[in-house]
Parts: sequence; structure tokens; C-alpha cells
Amino acid sequence: MRALVVEDDALLAEGLITVLSRAGHTVVHATLGHDADALLAKQDFQFVVLDIGLPDIDGFEVLRRLRERRASTSVLVLTARDAVDDRVRGLDLGADDYLTKPFSVKEFEARVRAMLRRGVAPAARWQVAGMTVDIAAKRVRINERVVDLTPREWALLELFVTHPGRVISKDRIAESIFTFDDQLSPNAIEVHVSRLRTKIEPASSQLRTVRGFGYLWDVDDE
Repeated sequence: MRALVVEDDALLAEGLITVLSRAGHTVVHATLGHDADALLAKQDFQFVVLDIGLPDIDGFEVLRRLRERRASTSVLVLTARDAVDDRVRGLDLGADDYLTKPFSVKEFEARVRAMLRRGVAPAARWQVAGMTVDIAAKRVRINERVVDLTPREWALLELFVTHPGRVISKDRIAESIFTFDDQLSPNAIEVHVSRLRTKIEPASSQLRTVRGFGYLWDVDDE
């Protein structure tokens, strides 16, 4: 899943990103409320870890704008404030959970897991050319053989199969599988797509290159 970490404390942000990345999530980091709001308005994230005490607009305002756009993104609020009124305000604005600093890594991991369980839609499955993709379980099978995908390969496959018949631009792919801190080679996307194609044979025939635009999961042959 794609996660946005909104935290201006560099050390804490680094720790959160590490924990979430190890859990298989693709993580984007923002240090300012305005930057977080812009990202949430333009990109798709499954959940947000949102600090309240930001240098510009606070996390409450970021959350208010997110819910004003009727976004269903799950939000875990982090704050050093322990006043009941602050916790109530965050929840009233649409936060899914609230975690007061300092907190343990284990509690953070547990809160994220619980939040995502509550937000997961009924299991969605796609079947094509002998391949079964189980979105909820993050599992891929080719003729009953389990396919081992890296987190980025899984993010790619999920992006393609959940947008059948639509051309996915390279910019959209980069936003989905890379973070701002990644050092990318000019052909990084092509390399990951090629590796994914190899692993999902023969279903890779559904993944078409649209020259000059990006890639498309073709539904005509399904």
C-alpha cells in the first residue's frame, strides 16, 4: 500500500519510514502541511501517518481539507499533545486513530495494522491467463504456483490490474512505487516492468506498452 508520512522531525520520520517500508508499504514523506495537502489532493494513498504540530498549517487543517474532499484515506494522527480536547478534535475531523508521542514501535505497527483492517474493502480478485491476483491478501498465483513479488513489483501489478483498460503514465507509476528519496536511473521503470512481466508469464501478455505514454492492462483478451 502507498503511505504518506507527514512529520517534520527528521529522526522520527526516518524511523517511521523504515518501519512502514519493512512492512511492504511504499512510503512518501512530507515535512510541511501545505506539501502534504498538495500530495493528498493529487495522488492516491491508502493511509496517512499525520503529525499535528507542523511548521506551517497544522495536521488538523490537513485532515480537515482531506475529509472535505470526501477522501476515504485512513489517517493515523500523531501528536505530542495529550489533551482530551485535541484527541476529540482529531477524531471529529475524521481521523481513524490517535497516537500520542512518545510511543513504541510495536504499538505503532499494531495501530497501523488495526486501522488498515478496518479500512480494507471485501477481498478483490482478478483472474486472467492462469493468474489469480488477490488484492486483500497480497498474493499472486500462476496456475496454483505462488509468485514471489517484491513490494515494488506488487505495487506495479496492483496498479495495473485495478485500472484495466486505462493507460498508466510513467509519472503515475513513479509516484506509486518510488519515494522522493530514491535515486532513479533513467530506465528504472522499464527495469521493474520487465521483471514483473517475467514473473507473471503467461499473463504478461495482458500488459501492453503504449509507446510515448506508459502501460496498459489490456482487458480485450481476458
